[in-house]
Amino acid sequence: MALSKEENQRLTQVEPGTPGGELFRRFWQPVAVVTELSEEAPTKFIRLLGEDLVLFRDKSGNAGLIQDHCAHRGASMLYGRVEERGIACAYHGWLYDTNGNCLETPAEPAGSMFHLTIKMRAYPVAVHLGLYWAYLGPTPAPALPTCGLRPEWRVLGIEEQIEVRANWLQVMENNLDGIHFPILHQETGGARWPEAKPSNTTRGYVDQFVSLDYWEEPWGIMRKALYRNGHTEDDALIFPNVRRHPNDISIKVPVDETNTRKFVIYVDANADGADRPIEHWVRQTHLEKQATADGRHRMDQIAFQDLAVMESQGAISDRAAWRMATSDKGLVLFHRMLLREMEKVAQGQDPIGVSRDSVQETTTPVLWEPKGRFRGNGVRVYPQESTREPAGAARS
Repeated sequence: MALSKEENQRLTQVEPGTPGGELFRRFWQPVAVVTELSEEAPTKFIRLLGEDLVLFRDKSGNAGLIQDHCAHRGASMLYGRVEERGIACAYHGWLYDTNGNCLETPAEPAGSMFHLTIKMRAYPVAVHLGLYWAYLGPTPAPALPTCGLRPEWRVLGIEEQIEVRANWLQVMENNLDGIHFPILHQETGGARWPEAKPSNTTRGYVDQFVSLDYWEEPWGIMRKALYRNGHTEDDALIFPNVRRHPNDISIKVPVDETNTRKFVIYVDANADGADRPIEHWVRQTHLEKQATADGRHRMDQIAFQDLAVMESQGAISDRAAWRMATSDKGLVLFHRMLLREMEKVAQGQDPIGVSRDSVQETTTPVLWEPKGRFRGNGVRVYPQESTREPAGAARS
């Protein structure tokens, strides 16, 4: 079932005041890895849901997220100087705390109360799963997402993929669409069926599927694949933008309506060394892509293949022109859920997956215990496997 142009617009908007933007503002979103802020570099520019913001950590250890442009004359707060009470604009020293309150305007006359009339847009920040998370919605803020993990499991590494030049929905649709893998990735993803060979370049490994099912859960969508070799594969979409794979968590964060940032979190249920620092690496896929002489997407790794099909649809895919088929049933389910939950938000209700109880309830159950042994830099070793591609290249 193709979407109308109006429905497509609702699904892809993330700006404040839009149906999609208001939906996303009911959920915490990751914005940076905890290791990115330090005494030497206490600020970071953040673009999130179409808003320009600055993440900072003051000298008291408090983290804040504030509008990028100072309320005085618009200078960027990225260059602000942090102190115990907050962050001061580098231009004229206007000082703001983590709540956006102006504490001081140093060039004003002695005794002036002018600063009490100034307030910057600011949002709550929390540290969770090795990341700084921000909440841009109405108070009280909901519980932080569990992402289907047990609280005692440790985060070992975080991969950040920047500059996915496409709307967030295209990135999530690619994850949810299980049938593309044996066709798009037939040259690189055949390890799932080591005893099989592609039927031909048209069908790839698609004939290895016995069934591919999708169904709704109270927290999102479950996908289960059954292959001819008896292998089954479970995958979960935790509403609205978290993919819970048995061995990692992938979160697609809307930067704005035409750009997406991805964080992949690696956890271990039996990690050694409680003091081991979290590894963080950035994959700049577009810089790597430019290795091709003609500027086209490379097609020699899974990550580049996914990037090519997501971005070649255009920054915002024209879903009104799609010819949806039976194999798109997972996408149809997701689109309907999004439209339904946007309508709930418009009526003043919270969407699925949001809990604002004083006792923070778990909104997503524990799904799977991580498998395999983490070797660092995004590499895991699985049973009967000696090597594995880095996270960004390992799977869709």
